[in-house]
Amino acid sequence: MVRLRLRTPRDLATRLRARARSDPRRVEEYLGAHPHEWEALAAADPHDAADILEELGEDAATELIADLDPAEAAEVLDEMRPDLAADVLMELDPMAAADVLAAMQPEEAADVIGELDDDDRHQLLAAMDDVVSNQVAALLSYPPDSAGGLMTTDVAALPIGLTAGEAIEVVRRLHDELEDLSYVYITDDDKKLVGVLSFRDLVFNRPGVGLDEVMVHNPVSATPLTDREDVAELTQRYNLFGIPVVDDDGRLLGMVNTEAVLEAVQAEASEDFAASVGAGPTETAYTSVNRSVRNRVPWLAVNLTLALGNLFVMKSQTDIITEYPSLAILMPLVATLGGNAGGQSLAVIIRALATDDVPRNEISGILGRQVAIGALAGVIVGALAFGVAFLFDPAVAFVVGLGAFVNLVIATLAGSAIPLLLRAWGLDPALASNIFVTLITDLAGFGGFLLIASALL
Repeated sequence: MVRLRLRTPRDLATRLRARARSDPRRVEEYLGAHPHEWEALAAADPHDAADILEELGEDAATELIADLDPAEAAEVLDEMRPDLAADVLMELDPMAAADVLAAMQPEEAADVIGELDDDDRHQLLAAMDDVVSNQVAALLSYPPDSAGGLMTTDVAALPIGLTAGEAIEVVRRLHDELEDLSYVYITDDDKKLVGVLSFRDLVFNRPGVGLDEVMVHNPVSATPLTDREDVAELTQRYNLFGIPVVDDDGRLLGMVNTEAVLEAVQAEASEDFAASVGAGPTETAYTSVNRSVRNRVPWLAVNLTLALGNLFVMKSQTDIITEYPSLAILMPLVATLGGNAGGQSLAVIIRALATDDVPRNEISGILGRQVAIGALAGVIVGALAFGVAFLFDPAVAFVVGLGAFVNLVIATLAGSAIPLLLRAWGLDPALASNIFVTLITDLAGFGGFLLIASALL
């Protein structure tokens, strides 16, 4: 049995989280034997409690969640991975699960229920209160990577006829119900968004002034189907802490707050990285084996097919390898240098595209700059490669240096041009870009290197 004498729930959480990684069974036994400490821990820091449950696994997490009241269980589940939280909910009694979901914010409940298949989803929605169930179902109707899928429906919305003093009184009453009071949104009689006012500006205005006099008219907004990448761009461009979401008629539906925007940016970046190497954009470390294989194998097959050209070039140059065996040793060096240079250029361009920092009229200048970078780096690295090759075989040192120079120029251009071409064709710039860059750098590093050797030796 784990023996812990700690003064605060935070101390307990820190120790248990570390112990759970090495000995989850003992931590499970300890929490089961000390329910009051578990309840105090979950109430004090749901995030730490969630970390511990994720280390313990589904069965133990279900038992411990069942020991909490719905409000505390909701806070802990919200901090867990949505897929594990969904599994835990399905192990609970349906009515208990519905109570926990009702204690969550609608957007949080939607994130968890969205991990379930259709039958389980309908079962939980049917067990919930009709009002809450309808709110969650409405959020589930939007794609998870859209403004509608990210938004919260709990916003401070006030009628335009109020004064600043009256608005402050209303907001004071709403304080316990709303998590985010960064902005107060102003609507007309038809619930259409007509203005926005930061909470700070509201507080510092004279009590008798009308909201219509001090609000920002026609605020920046998104529709429920606005892509999360565009939402993040809007918040960055206009320095906002949140974006209101309106329907086609301009009626206020909710807002995407700062936390959701940050999570969206992180998700977009991770998906772009996964897509650039041919993995599924939505694949995680917990994705099922079959689904991961289905995501990856098609791109690996494309890579294999395209690499056949490299093999044919190398096969046609076997005579030069036979005459200069050291070429076979030094050839991977040239290809590796090109692969790294192409990856560097690719990362820079994809990052620029992700922040919408590549205007179409600047493409030629960007490509020219990348080629210049590749050429200068190629001169330096080519000289170094010449020195390394000279130690192995002075006869081929110049070929290696020249091959490294050429490959770095080609690789840098490929790493820049491929994502730009994909964007021009209407495709995701990150879509398996790394596979195509690797193919080109291998062709230049192996086939091109051998062609240079055949011409010069």
